Amino acid sequence: MVLKRLAQGARLSMARLPLLVGKGRVPVAPVHNIRDLWPGDAGIGAMLIKGSLTLAGYTHPVGPGMWDNPGYEPAFREGLHSFRWLRDLRAVGTDAARLRARALVDDWLLNPPTHPMVRDCSVAGARVAAWLGHYDFFAASASDQFRQRLMARLLVEGRTIAALLPPECHDWQSLTALKGLLAVAVAMPEYTGFLSRYRRYIDGEVERQILPDGWHVQRSPEVQLRALRELAEMRAMMQAAQHALPHSVALALDKMSPVLRAMRHGDGGLALFNGSHERTATLIEMVLSQATRTRVVANSMPDGGFVRAQAGRSLLLIDAGAPAPAGHDHNAHAGTLSLEFSCMRQRLIVNCGGGLLPQWKKALRQTAAHSTVEVEGLSSSDFHEDGTVARRPAHVEVEHATREGAHWISLSHDGYYPTAGATYSRRLYLGSGGDGLRGEETIEGERELAFVLRLHLHPSVYAQPDPQNGTVLLEAGEQTWRFRATGGEVTVEESVYSGGTRPVPSTQIVVRVTPNGGRRPPADVDDPAAKGEEAGKMPDAPPAARGGIPDIPAPADVPPGRRRSVIRWGLERE
Repeated sequence: MVLKRLAQGARLSMARLPLLVGKGRVPVAPVHNIRDLWPGDAGIGAMLIKGSLTLAGYTHPVGPGMWDNPGYEPAFREGLHSFRWLRDLRAVGTDAARLRARALVDDWLLNPPTHPMVRDCSVAGARVAAWLGHYDFFAASASDQFRQRLMARLLVEGRTIAALLPPECHDWQSLTALKGLLAVAVAMPEYTGFLSRYRRYIDGEVERQILPDGWHVQRSPEVQLRALRELAEMRAMMQAAQHALPHSVALALDKMSPVLRAMRHGDGGLALFNGSHERTATLIEMVLSQATRTRVVANSMPDGGFVRAQAGRSLLLIDAGAPAPAGHDHNAHAGTLSLEFSCMRQRLIVNCGGGLLPQWKKALRQTAAHSTVEVEGLSSSDFHEDGTVARRPAHVEVEHATREGAHWISLSHDGYYPTAGATYSRRLYLGSGGDGLRGEETIEGERELAFVLRLHLHPSVYAQPDPQNGTVLLEAGEQTWRFRATGGEVTVEESVYSGGTRPVPSTQIVVRVTPNGGRRPPADVDDPAAKGEEAGKMPDAPPAARGGIPDIPAPADVPPGRRRSVIRWGLERE
């Protein structure tokens, strides 16, 4: 490790030397044109022209000499030095936007920041890709002196990225570093070392991050989108330079695209698992069109640990895996076995999403922010102060059976065993027409436990409780659904939805079980929920699946010293 750091330090020192190293003078312009592929936000660009920038939930004034401002939050600083906001100025498209972009880049070139984040290889990769991707917009018509400064700095930045490889963190942002190195290689092909160093590391990085079924190892639909976007940009750069695309990248594009399609609801946006936001259907479709020409949707995702069940025009998505493994778990959520449900373009049951600001990130990672069961106010996973996962379920089991368009799904995890001595099982049934979703939530522990089933609702869904019948009427656009449950007390409570740029108020259906004093006792022989006599009864599974979805035994069959409580619920379209 010491030798590795010494070698890296020596390479960095060489990278920052005046341009006496290499094969000659700096080119006057990029040899191959690199085009940024993605749309910008004209509203953010208009604010930037006026002197303020909004990034990662923070807004700060920006102008000459502001690059090392000590008051910037890390997330804002990272976004500022990545220069991705150049596409927002390009979206404005006026001469004022062009001159603003040129002035900010030139100020950075004339006053290079000293903050360590500037030299992070992923931040540098994003920066050089942005400079080259928007070269025609802000630099092509500039003075010779400006273009000379820009091209000279691009060469230094490329050498810096090359010196910092391989990256210390192997998440999707390491793909950004390699993309930046490839951008410099394409723009300056006479410096052949850039392309050879890119090819040296890209295969290992892709194989390390992309699972066999096409899921990114971080298990987040949003990370899936970002990683696929980086690889799609690499493909476009290789095509511009007429280079052969590495086989690992081509294979990853083909495997990842069906997974991303599988994690879209009918409105075209992403499901909200592990810190994701909806994003725009337009952007997602653009990324997919750049990545692959096929429109295949993944139906089986065992490595990523997700279940997708579609019936009629209804879609059920389930997180059926433990949080991402160590080294990839900084944004993992305690949402194991959580679900989302939509019908056509209407989202009904959702997770709360991902936060931008630190306090929201922390809150929305907890189990209570997901549509699943929370036991005794605890989460199924715990987190260290640095954001990594401290404790996660050791065993997560899933079985998925289908017959004549209907789906039976049986799931369980032991995430509550270390803290509450309990295991959690969830059985779900989605009828063939898509008009009925039923669930059965079982907590088995060493003692009777308080637990809560939370089903968070999309903000567009209006929930009207009917206390007399113990049901909830859901009005969602032109759709009407009715929820009913047995085994616990049904209420409608406040929630929050963070699928967009900021959290907004919403509601949640809560079914609460309180031992020894709750409205309903744990399921027993005389409880109609245990007999399956209520509307939430689980239909029989196909014969081949019954071994994986067993009937809940009567209390006499519960192992000695164990207690079992059950909630059964149903959601039916009216």
